[in-house]
Amino acid sequence: MSEPISLTAALATFDTPWSPRIVTSVNDYDVRVAKVQGEHVWHAHDHTDEFFLVLDGEFEIALRDRTVVLRTGDVFTVPRGTEHKPASPGGAAILMFEPTGTVTVGDRHDEVPAHVDATTGHPIRSAP
Repeated sequence: MSEPISLTAALATFDTPWSPRIVTSVNDYDVRVAKVQGEHVWHAHDHTDEFFLVLDGEFEIALRDRTVVLRTGDVFTVPRGTEHKPASPGGAAILMFEPTGTVTVGDRHDEVPAHVDATTGHPIRSAP
């Protein structure tokens, strides 16, 4: 039987930016939370959309033709195949909904900087 999950508690278990944690799964999808600060990398997911919900702070998604600015409570979906570059100059907490196994840097990407964790998500550990 499933138990409720506190996103606040889940976010309190780690500090590493751009390194998402899997809080639960729904069918063949992972629900991930991440802390973000600074810039990610230009990338695209060829076979899946990418859903973002801002839990706290301000989050930007640069697209080739514009930048979308999201604030706490805002959602945005990047359509599959769309190049984008997430960023958060002041820091934010986000929730993502993606097919299990989706790599954070997509199928096509620029060189991955050291501060970006190219992962399919890490399991969440118990809150401190």
